[in-house]
Amino acid sequence: MWFLLSLVAIAFWGGSDLFSKMGSNPEDKTSHWKIVMAVGTVMGIHATVEILTGTEFHPIDFLKYSPAIFFYILSMILGYVGLRYIMLSVSSPICNSSGAVACILCLIFLRQMPDALSWGGIVLVSLGVIGLALVEKKTDEETRQLAQKEENKKYKSGFIAVFFPIFYCLLDGLGTFTDAILLDREYVNEDSANIAYEYTFLMMAIISFIYVNIIKKEKFSRKWDAPKWAGACCETAGQFAYIYALGSNPTVAAPMISAYCVFSVVLSRLFLKEKLSLKHYLIICTVFAGIVLMGISEGLAE
Repeated sequence: MWFLLSLVAIAFWGGSDLFSKMGSNPEDKTSHWKIVMAVGTVMGIHATVEILTGTEFHPIDFLKYSPAIFFYILSMILGYVGLRYIMLSVSSPICNSSGAVACILCLIFLRQMPDALSWGGIVLVSLGVIGLALVEKKTDEETRQLAQKEENKKYKSGFIAVFFPIFYCLLDGLGTFTDAILLDREYVNEDSANIAYEYTFLMMAIISFIYVNIIKKEKFSRKWDAPKWAGACCETAGQFAYIYALGSNPTVAAPMISAYCVFSVVLSRLFLKEKLSLKHYLIICTVFAGIVLMGISEGLAE
């Protein structure tokens, strides 16, 4: 089941990346807070529906799950800020190298050893994610040079271009590892963890609304804000699938789900009018082969 849930998370989070990028106005310094507002609102609604339909939740679960929540939300805010400055196809693969970081930590501290097929899948997916980051970084250098000539402020170079995806990767990797410990050792169950996370995001949405709409007195923009809400729906659906996949098999699910960046790149090429090179296709095939190996491994295990 973790394999199917991982595929669902990959699909929805790829869509979340695309819509969040489409809703990131490079001229809007509060764009990331508006995305947080949308995501938190949708997650809060989903958490409330879960409770009303009988899912058990206790306030103490906020405290139990707080370490993972802290890493996740901080990494996501940094990721949303970064979308204003660099291409989605560059930031996404760098950010999602966090799956490999989490996998290594799980192997060391949780002692969860995958079988041979899963190992092969982990290696292929990790190589694909890293390879995509390298290829897109080179592409981004060329894009930035062109942007500078055209005085386009959409993409910026230097420290900003590197800071956000790298710190996202580190924080998200720590969040995934913390998540795996809490779920694996049953400090908190998947339902309670997801509700605690979503309600915390709702609190962040309220804070964002106060800052953007009351303090800054900014108005909503249909052009830029509609994609934010579509991305919020995708983010919530992906998170719901992710938490159960991670609770079932964190060592293998973490690097597999990190492959959603490949889906993000494909979507960015289709909808943001960017082209795929032969290297991109080779990397996509490599990641797909890794996912197939993980699927075969789960099929044999069942």
